[in-house]
Amino acid sequence: MEHGKRVLIITYYWPPSGGSGVQRWLKFVKYLVDLGWKPVIYTPQNPEFPSIDESLLSNVPKEVEIIRTSIWEPYSIYKRVIGQDKNEGINAGFITTDEKPGKLEHLSRWIRGNFFIPDARKFWIRPSIKFLTNYLKQHPVDLMISTGPPHSMHLIAHGVKKNLNTPWIADFRDPWTQIDFYDDLLLTKRADNKHHRLEKRVLSDADHVLVVGEVMKEAMSQLADTRAMTAIPNGFDSADYTSQQSLKPDEQFTIAHIGSFTSSRNPSMLWKVLADKCRNDDNFKRDLRIKAIGKTDISIVKELESLGLGEQLERVDYLPHDEVIQQQLRAQVLLLVVNRTSNQKMILTGKIFEYLNSGRPILAIGPVDGELSHLLRSCGIPAAFDYEDEVAIRQMVDQLYTAFCTDTPPTPVQHLDRFTRQNLTQQLSAIMEEVVGNHSHSDRR
Repeated sequence: MEHGKRVLIITYYWPPSGGSGVQRWLKFVKYLVDLGWKPVIYTPQNPEFPSIDESLLSNVPKEVEIIRTSIWEPYSIYKRVIGQDKNEGINAGFITTDEKPGKLEHLSRWIRGNFFIPDARKFWIRPSIKFLTNYLKQHPVDLMISTGPPHSMHLIAHGVKKNLNTPWIADFRDPWTQIDFYDDLLLTKRADNKHHRLEKRVLSDADHVLVVGEVMKEAMSQLADTRAMTAIPNGFDSADYTSQQSLKPDEQFTIAHIGSFTSSRNPSMLWKVLADKCRNDDNFKRDLRIKAIGKTDISIVKELESLGLGEQLERVDYLPHDEVIQQQLRAQVLLLVVNRTSNQKMILTGKIFEYLNSGRPILAIGPVDGELSHLLRSCGIPAAFDYEDEVAIRQMVDQLYTAFCTDTPPTPVQHLDRFTRQNLTQQLSAIMEEVVGNHSHSDRR
């Protein structure tokens, strides 16, 4: 196929990076090629990835051009301060795996929040603006896209646009000043003001802003006068499931949480319900397994142990994405907990779409009127239960366990095709064409 328009995509996360941060644009790029775009990826040569997943490299089309330059990040200093091994990845979302994190971690978090604005990749901004300005003069593109966090990627794109007037889409996989751990940054008023000032600059100057949900769109549109903003959610790639359809669910009653399990996602009421049921039902105690696949905060582990659920807990720090898919298909119940934070109503984690496509029952805990609940209702399945709703959570656990014991199939998910990566990429491509067209029209005036 003859590839037409060139699009530069500025992203920190790219294979062999693992984790959720890489999935959105890896899949967009995979299917943009089929729609006639020529993606050019700009990404660091030596990044500090939270995990490595070599299996994702197979998703990168051979037509994609990848440009890498060196980056310096202060994580080696940060690791020395908190006593972390230099070869160990940095935990996302301030997950604490040490039983006694101590004052040094608190100090390093304050330094990280107040001196590295917008994030620890700030030292890559100026070199990247200079490099890309020179590169694009020799190798022009029709469009530029930045994706964050880290939000330094947006500041790189902002600098390039200022130099070359290249049309620019800013994609927010997570909010900036409204992200769930923003308060954990321990910001001074001066640092907080700087974050808001930079955020407003990006939102105002980008030709188009993308977000992942309608509630997030409504909240972020209040922060600045944007030229245009569209919500394109994350999704699932049907191709990831073609070789997995023969998998059967576990023989035990497994409740699996997949992804970072932060303290703000700790479903204490669920643990209480499970512990009570274990005390009163020997069969349930024998059948129950709690799988935590991904980094898990030590506070969650300690709480499970204190309730007598330590023997039921199985922890796996990280699995490649293809194995994650297998775990989703095997689980008797998939657990999703929305962060118990001020922005909880806008949170829509990327894994929910793979959860939905797995066809397995979903136990969701979070705001009953948030983005997640709205999505689940639109798919014809139970919405999220409130964090403290013991009666509803207990009833749901009883229903799920009865279905497990009687081999009752789960409720089918409705209207799922709208979340395939192919369909979402078509929506993205239409916006990209519009931005390029509008820019060309303004140049002719």
